[in-house]
Amino acid sequence: MILTGQAITEAVRDGDIVIDPFDDDRVNPNSYNYRLGPEIYRVESGPDPRRDAVQEPVETVDGRCLLRKGQLYLGHTLERIGSTRYVTSLIGRSSIGRLGLFVQLSADLGHCGAVHRWTLELLPALDIYVYPGQIIGQVSFWTATGDVLAYRGWYGRHDRPMPSKLHRNDVRQPQIRELQ
Repeated sequence: MILTGQAITEAVRDGDIVIDPFDDDRVNPNSYNYRLGPEIYRVESGPDPRRDAVQEPVETVDGRCLLRKGQLYLGHTLERIGSTRYVTSLIGRSSIGRLGLFVQLSADLGHCGAVHRWTLELLPALDIYVYPGQIIGQVSFWTATGDVLAYRGWYGRHDRPMPSKLHRNDVRQPQIRELQ
């Protein structure tokens, strides 16, 4: 079950949800508008996920950053967001998507216990300027059913954009059997 805006506000005030800083004016009927943090990186990666990706900082000029179409960027939320009680889900805003910037295409679901500044996947279909501090997406919170296991993963311990760590896992080649 999704929390309403009123329930999100109450949960923040009760300490069951962390949104820091919190602004009542950014509460929606079923979500909260989060802002883009100041660090943005362009990601260069080859086709092999076992190789480390390279991140290059994007320079802010006149208070804005130019994101080039077809490039992958990693940013982060300005706010620290999360909950030990509710499941966090971060998505982009339709108004941003309609300008050609896709936010959080694949990693929109957070885990109970992860409270931090979330890494944002930014993929522009068109060249677009973004402004650190601008509203760029929305977060919703969902009730967890069953035993809640707190997230203890690597990504939840960081407050800045974090690259993929897939190359550090034991990525094995699948065994291929010939068809008979």
